[in-house]
Amino acid sequence: MRIVRALHEGVPTYALVEGDLAYALCPSPTETELVQLTPTEIAGRADRTVSLGSYSELELCAPLVSPSKILCVGVNYLAHLEESGIDDGDVGLEAPVIFSKLPSAIVGPGDPIVWNPEFTKDVDWEGELAVVIGREMRDVPETDVADYIFGYTVANDISARDVQFSDGQWIRGKGMDTFCPLGPVVVLAHAFDHEEPHQIATRVNGQLMQSATIDRLRFGIDFLLSWLSRQITLLPGDILLTGTPEGVGAFRTPPVFLREGDRVEVEVEGIGALISPVGGSRK
Repeated sequence: MRIVRALHEGVPTYALVEGDLAYALCPSPTETELVQLTPTEIAGRADRTVSLGSYSELELCAPLVSPSKILCVGVNYLAHLEESGIDDGDVGLEAPVIFSKLPSAIVGPGDPIVWNPEFTKDVDWEGELAVVIGREMRDVPETDVADYIFGYTVANDISARDVQFSDGQWIRGKGMDTFCPLGPVVVLAHAFDHEEPHQIATRVNGQLMQSATIDRLRFGIDFLLSWLSRQITLLPGDILLTGTPEGVGAFRTPPVFLREGDRVEVEVEGIGALISPVGGSRK
């Protein structure tokens, strides 16, 4: 099952995608209500008399815009850790590296990535699988994690590398406005097996930059969510970005960064492609 948030008569509306058509959920749920619905409840709310139209023609919005938090996992693919010049045995890497992005950074499919050139010039991509929490998680055993996941979407952890590296911590370099594209859909948890080797790929202007399978995560999703829930309460609608594979721009020779007019596409097999134009300088 796929859920979209798209404009319907000018209003962002949640809808269930069946085949090529999207049917509005009625009554329309809030974001927090949506993520706590079961697949059966979602199917029951889909009003076949209120079609938003063909999926391919929808004006898509970010599927979620107000999580209480966006948690992210750094260097969670071994090859990305290696391209970063970090040794897997370094002190501090026995546990996941966790940082956060800001909810105000979220944008949807087709929304431009922009930045203020006064503060950064080295803007990079990081294609990722994102997990959406459906129930409050606190001290959840790893074996029970699946019961707490609402679904999965695609994210791009846009990063201002010059800021990230000079600050010594990552929140400003990764939390700027427009630096968290999400979408195009949320695939419900029962319809996506995160333990399968789904392909993840990032393309810039059509050129393949990142390619891996999500089963290559250093720390798996069930472990991560259980481990986090023993320290940080996760609320319905919270989002976990699970890490990016090798192929980011900063560690290429020479480095490659995003420029105005570029087009970035992050695709996760079984979910879809998140496409973002690069607008460059923030107006």
